[in-house]
Amino acid sequence: MPLAPQAVFPALSRRELMRLLALGGGAAALAACGQRPGAGDGRRELNVWTLDLAPRFAGYLQAVIAAWEADHPGVRVRWTDVPWSSVERKLLAAVFARTAPDLVNLNPPFAANLASKGGLADLTPLLPPQAADQYLPSIWEAGRQGSSQFALPWYLTARISMVNGRLLEEAGYAQPPRRWRDVPAFAEAVRRRTGRYALFMTVVPDDSAELLETLVQMGVQLLDDQRRAAFNTPAGRRAFAFWSDLYRRGLLPREVVSQGYRRAIELYQSGDLAQVATGPDFLRNLQTNAPGVAARTRPYPPITGDDGAANVAVMNLVVPRQSAMAAEAVSFGLFLTNASNQLTFANEARVLPSARAALQSLEQALSRSLPADPAARLVEQARLLSATTLGRARVLVPAIPGVKRLQAIVYTQLQRAMLGQVSSDRALGEAEQEWNRYAAARWS
Repeated sequence: MPLAPQAVFPALSRRELMRLLALGGGAAALAACGQRPGAGDGRRELNVWTLDLAPRFAGYLQAVIAAWEADHPGVRVRWTDVPWSSVERKLLAAVFARTAPDLVNLNPPFAANLASKGGLADLTPLLPPQAADQYLPSIWEAGRQGSSQFALPWYLTARISMVNGRLLEEAGYAQPPRRWRDVPAFAEAVRRRTGRYALFMTVVPDDSAELLETLVQMGVQLLDDQRRAAFNTPAGRRAFAFWSDLYRRGLLPREVVSQGYRRAIELYQSGDLAQVATGPDFLRNLQTNAPGVAARTRPYPPITGDDGAANVAVMNLVVPRQSAMAAEAVSFGLFLTNASNQLTFANEARVLPSARAALQSLEQALSRSLPADPAARLVEQARLLSATTLGRARVLVPAIPGVKRLQAIVYTQLQRAMLGQVSSDRALGEAEQEWNRYAAARWS
């Protein structure tokens, strides 16, 4: 059994392993000389990794693979499904062992980090003309760095607001707020009239990025073109004061500073939260776990800033620079993400497609065929609302290198303001200084 790279070189840090990926040209040369094992039948083998899709979607993926192989008789696809929690470690180990896959399903932050270090192939010369036209423009752009396209977009998710109608009514509202500027009055009404909370927004540094997204919705620019802090502005000061004031006034649950997004789900299921931002299939779990709350729940559009922009989360397909079959990897990636295959996957996995034609077909199908069962109909109505949200959605926090560090710095300083340790303006200033020190050390 081959040893993991940590066992061979225990002093190697994760940063050093990332550098090995960026220096993968030697491994690519070996692969190009035919050193990679074949399929045993004369066909070349294309290694494809996905994240947490087996065994539920094995039938779908095997059908897609078979259809693509039929048009590429000289290539066999070897599909491997990798747990989300271990993909970074496994990919770095595979690169070190010169067995990197040819096409990998990655989350945007890790993909962007690899791309910034030169570890991913630039897909631009491998793409057919007008390839971008097949996808939602804002989603395609999220896979670019400068003039290089480092990712093909695959499936999407878009949060909407799930609202407890009873608490909404008791608070004196017919509908929940649509803009962040209206949230403080709503939160105060919910707290005063029901004893519950309007919403839960975690500031645990390594948890949800939702609060960072709200800063962008409030008009905050996170970084400038030199990757230095751009958030210490009037808009940034207003946003920091917005969240710290809500907390200090007792209008957010106290545990937002210590517990993550999972706690929001628990509070909503127990009837102690007026609304939660989540996906449509949350309703299915709610109908099982808390049928009383589910019966009072209705989907609404997500809360946004004044420009109405909602957030969308993207899953990507990337080609490691080490691959000797980049052209075939791009071909398979384009086939996997074409409108027909995306529509099928969106219906099976209950996600949203990044292909324009697939999204249009999904919206039409959801509009004309709602189930008779009230519970199932509510879920499909939520799916339709989530799909139509994409028309004004974009990736609010681009997958820039170091984005998780940025989130940790901003959240930690905001926690200090919430807890009254410093003013919100001072917390914002210290976040600016801390990020700029990190950026100078990394990119200078």
